[in-house]
Amino acid sequence: MVTANHEASHRIFQERPELLEPVFRILGVPLPRNAVVEVLSADATEIRPLERRVDSVLRIEPPDGSGGLLLAIEAQGRRDGDKAVSWAYYLAYLKAKYDCPALLLVVCQDKATADWAAGPFDLGPDGWTALSVHPLVLGPGNVPPIIDPEEAAQDLAMATFSAMTHGRSQDAPAILDALARALGTADKESVAYYSELLEIGLGESPARKTWRNLMIRTYFPGRGTLIEETLLEGEAKGSAQMVLRVLEKRGILVPAETRERITSCTDLHTLERWMDRALTVSTADELFEDES
Repeated sequence: MVTANHEASHRIFQERPELLEPVFRILGVPLPRNAVVEVLSADATEIRPLERRVDSVLRIEPPDGSGGLLLAIEAQGRRDGDKAVSWAYYLAYLKAKYDCPALLLVVCQDKATADWAAGPFDLGPDGWTALSVHPLVLGPGNVPPIIDPEEAAQDLAMATFSAMTHGRSQDAPAILDALARALGTADKESVAYYSELLEIGLGESPARKTWRNLMIRTYFPGRGTLIEETLLEGEAKGSAQMVLRVLEKRGILVPAETRERITSCTDLHTLERWMDRALTVSTADELFEDES
């Protein structure tokens, strides 16, 4: 199943192709200088009704148009025994369609999956290598954790990718802190893009909550930015629903007027106070005692 964080892991290469230069250095693969990067169709479906789709496909060409290559990018969240056949098909299909050398890059967010994805995957019979797939792999084992805010500010794309890749590691809080500090000096467009992309890329991991708290409470408090307002609104809405749920579970009647007051509140401190009271009050009106 394709998830939002799966999409973020490969779309960042489409939308921020400057990320290719540092990751190719990590992988030890030469990249043409001043290359032009073009996003190609990811559809690899044949005429017969068998759909095959690569996550992302990029064409990388040097300025003079010679010695270019194709890069198929796959985001992989777990081991999958069927993937080797699909990956071999993608590479052969792209080579045949565009008459251009093709590489496969697999992006992983955990080391075990990255170790498996490195292959090689031999697809011939035992004792004879008829076809072998050798993916390039990016994961926690070779993507450096960026914990220096100044370094993060110099390359926001790489810092965001590092945070995404290490989102489940013990270094995650330090990496997220460095990126948040770097974004504190960035332009509004970069702040909006990278903060949202990373939140999606972190999926349902604990690091996602850490990231939201950093962006709201530490680096953009009270500035009225769209990010702050949107995240605060979502957090307040969830807190209000929790207050109502506790009251209902305790069998306490919640009149429509009281429900409206709770759900329309956007102040997190007030909602926290009401949540504490919801555990002990006898009536819903007692939530608002001593409040003008």
